[in-house]
Amino acid sequence: MDFEKFYKNKNILITGGLGFLGSNLAIRLSELGAKVTILDCLLKIHGGNLFNIQPVRKEINFVRGDIRNAALVNKLIKGQDFLFNIAAQTSHTDSMEQPFLDGDINSKGQLNLLEACRRLNPSIRAVYCSSRAIYGSSPKKLIDEGTAPNPLDVYSVHKLAGEHYHKIYNKVHGIKTLILRVANGYGPRAQMKAPSFGILNWFIRLALDNMEIKIFGDGKQMRDYVYVVDIVQSFLQAGASEHFNGDIYNVGSGRGVSLVNIVREIVTTAGRGKIVYVSWPDTNKKIDVGDFVADVSKIKSEIGWQPEISLREGLEKTIEFYRLNKKRYW
Repeated sequence: MDFEKFYKNKNILITGGLGFLGSNLAIRLSELGAKVTILDCLLKIHGGNLFNIQPVRKEINFVRGDIRNAALVNKLIKGQDFLFNIAAQTSHTDSMEQPFLDGDINSKGQLNLLEACRRLNPSIRAVYCSSRAIYGSSPKKLIDEGTAPNPLDVYSVHKLAGEHYHKIYNKVHGIKTLILRVANGYGPRAQMKAPSFGILNWFIRLALDNMEIKIFGDGKQMRDYVYVVDIVQSFLQAGASEHFNGDIYNVGSGRGVSLVNIVREIVTTAGRGKIVYVSWPDTNKKIDVGDFVADVSKIKSEIGWQPEISLREGLEKTIEFYRLNKKRYW
């Protein structure tokens, strides 16, 4: 598909657009000629960073505000062709310590957006960024979209609620919605000040600082890591598809890599850092999902998306980005 032809001059609202995924998506859509508006409240340490959109700052309309602000959401939703709905509280551990904040953002905030769509822009296409975390722990080696959800923390519960809201507003009110369950993302423009928002990027920071990288247990738990450019492409292809009936798709690499091998790869690529094994903290152990590998055959067959960037290439690009821009993220 010619994405420049499809997205050129389209009005697009990206919630959480100064964060990791949102900013990368905003840059790409701006490059394609879309008229991009970003809504981001710059919640402390959650990843919002004005430098993230520096390459296209003059082309993008940035509004500082919160998806919990119904009046502001109502104003911004009017006239939009697309809503890429990414804003969220994304820390698993913080959701257990501040469950009401998590619910306020990840549940109430979603209802604000969907109600605005229903009342003020019912023809909009809404792509909701969900998480592989809703699957929780499963005995299956490859997790497809039919796997029963088993959320293990407050964050995952509220992300699952967000999915159901989008499905209900599609079924009952006819709002065009599509849900992407994204696996562990990594790459440029991530929040690098704390480990609770993306462990792989945090390990990259530790390696670049030549610090110890602590692995809980033996590090053999399998994870599915996908580079942010591939994730952005999945959003572009989903937005241009006709699958807006509350459809759900996994987004991941489709390949499992043990955590310890990931860290070894980071240390090798960075040429710095040291692996240290430590015991599991109680809270982390209780909410850990165990092994996770996404089955991405559905999105490949129905939307035509598949990951293109290898782990090694993605790590090389990520490490180079942070070497060049360390002062903007540390």
